[in-house]
Amino acid sequence: MQEKHLFEYAVIRVMPRVEREEFLNAGVILYCKQHRFLQAIITLNEDRLRAFAPETDVSEVKTYLEAFECIAKGGKQAGPIGQLDLASRFRWLTATRSTVVQAGKVHPGFCDDPAKALVRLHEQLVL
Repeated sequence: MQEKHLFEYAVIRVMPRVEREEFLNAGVILYCKQHRFLQAIITLNEDRLRAFAPETDVSEVKTYLEAFECIAKGGKQAGPIGQLDLASRFRWLTATRSTVVQAGKVHPGFCDDPAKALVRLHEQLVL
């Protein structure tokens, strides 16, 4: 039996009008130190976003979500933040902010395979 490892995750959400505090779940980001794993899965339901907030520029939101995913992957193409270590990138991406794309609160869990846990959370919380 494989040992379970601690992971942390947050739901990535789109909040078109921050002052109303209404949001649409658009993805999940998961970090597991023991597996050296940091990844985000993004799925923007554009029709739902348009129905929810018709004035929202969907292409702009998609650009922000792509940047979020790029930083999670890391590397030079993700700029200075993308070159930080996994934990620092996760903390930066999940920091409290008042923007259109933001992360919810960070929650813990245990898993033996963080990729499977990420897919499961994405299916439960986004799709």
